[in-house]
Parts: sequence; C-alpha cells; structure tokens
Amino acid sequence: MIGSAVAIHPACLGLYCGRTVLAVNGSLETYGDCGVCPRGQRTDENKICRECVGSPDRYDWLYLGFMAMLPLVLHWFFIEWYSGKKSSSALLQHITALFECSVAAIVTLLVSDPVGSLHIRSCKVKKLSDWYTMLYNPSPDYITTVHCTHEAVYPLYTIVFIYYAFCLVLMMLLRPLLVKKIACGLGKSDRFKSIYAALYFFPVLTVLQAVGGGLLYYAFPYIILVLSLVTLAVYMSASEVESFKDLLVRKKRLVVLVSHWLLHAYGIISISKLDKLEQDLPLLALVPAPALFYVLTAKYTEPSRILSEGGNGH
Repeated sequence: MIGSAVAIHPACLGLYCGRTVLAVNGSLETYGDCGVCPRGQRTDENKICRECVGSPDRYDWLYLGFMAMLPLVLHWFFIEWYSGKKSSSALLQHITALFECSVAAIVTLLVSDPVGSLHIRSCKVKKLSDWYTMLYNPSPDYITTVHCTHEAVYPLYTIVFIYYAFCLVLMMLLRPLLVKKIACGLGKSDRFKSIYAALYFFPVLTVLQAVGGGLLYYAFPYIILVLSLVTLAVYMSASEVESFKDLLVRKKRLVVLVSHWLLHAYGIISISKLDKLEQDLPLLALVPAPALFYVLTAKYTEPSRILSEGGNGH
C-alpha cells in the first residue's frame, strides 16, 4: 500500500527535496508537496522525509570530540602565551577553560533532541554533499529555484554552533572574574589578552564549521596527526630538547609531550575507527615513535655541529 501511495505522486526533483508525511492511516501514508524536509528529518530512497531515529556512530562522536577540542586547545595555547613565565595564574585558567568547555559540551547534549538526555538522535552521513544541501537546490525550468536546504546530517552541523555559543557565554561569565582576581602578576593590559584572543578565534571557528564542516568531517583524523607532529617538533626544537633527560627535567615539557601523545592516539583511533581491535590496537604502539625519532636524531641535526663539520671539511 505504501508503494502504491508513493507511485501516485511524481518523483521529486533535486537530491534533497522530499515529501513530508501528512497523515498515516494504517499502512497508507498521505504525503505533502515536494519541498524541504523539516528539521530532524531527511529523505529516504523514495524521496519521502523520514525522521532521524539513529544514533551517532563512533566516528561521528570522534568528529564531535575533535570540534569540541579545538576551542579548548586554543584557550590553553593563548593562556600559556599571555600568562608569562612567572605567572601562577596559568594553571587555574587552564582548569577554568577545561571546566567551561566540559560544561558547555554537557549542556549542548542536554538541550539537543531528546531534551534532557546525553544521548542524541541523528541522521547517518552518507556522502560529502550531505553537508552542503544548499548547493543542490533544483531549478526545474532554469528560472525558479526549489529551495530544499535542510540539515541532512542532523545534528552534526548545528550542534557545533550551539556548543561554541555555550563556550563563549560561559567564558564571558567566569573567566573575567577569575583573571581579575588571580592574575595579579600581569599588567592590566596583559591579563585579559587570552580572553580577547578567544573573541577572535570563536568567530573563526564558527566560519570554519559553516564553510568546511563536511571537509573537516572526513579530514580531521589526518589534520590531528599532521598538526600534532608539527607542533611537537617545533616545541621540542624551541625547548632545545636533545635527550630524554631534557624532557624529564621540567614537568611542563612532560605535560606537553603526554598531551601530544594523546592527540596522536586520538588521530590513530579516528583513522582506524577501531573496527577490528586485534588489528587496530597495536597501531597505538606507534604513538611515542615521533618523539623517540626526534630525540635519537636531534644530535645529528644540530646546526652548530653541521657548520663545524662543514668548516673542517674545507
């Protein structure tokens, strides 16, 4: 009966246009005109708008985790950058930033459908175009455009914006009071610079998600690996680390190293998705490899040594 009901209507044009279900009478469904699907729905193979009843898979959660980590990592970077070497307030600011982002993530999940639960319902991501439905609005007569733009990847696209909004609100409520109270070692113009930096990078992250959300969804594991490798090499070079002893001398260097190892592991897990544990888990043994390689080869790439050997050769 459903099949015959579908056949009564001409097929919808466009990749994401569909018919909403107006009424259900037993096994017979009544459909509306072809157009945009309501929020929380997407078209099926028959061009009928169906409610998203699935749950995000492991890769979806890893993507959301990556997008949630971006503001936290940037917070920590700018807090460290502007706190000064002798400032004792950096640790409290780091903890506050972690608290802000954690609370924002929990509240975002609670306000998402179903409201009041940490579980969310979602539509399955099938291909890259699902993120950019606005590019696939059909023009049957090449004059009139049928607007069928909707969130086919519900709620992976909009939930990131909601999370960033809560992060920004919590930061503006908590951080200025904390910084004003504890950042006594900094000048008046410096103590709020990490907050000012956040007011710049949050709009950048928002535009990044709006324009490149789909690309980030497929590329984020490789972005994590490449950036974590580059930043670790730059940090170890700037800190003049040439042996394991240099890493263990200061707690800060050890914290940075472990943080990068966690990012390496996150990237490896995101690429492998841990579909086959017996094959994928051994890959985590590669996590310390970049740091080991750097320490073992640093003495051979010391500029002063290269210059001295070059002079001796002449």
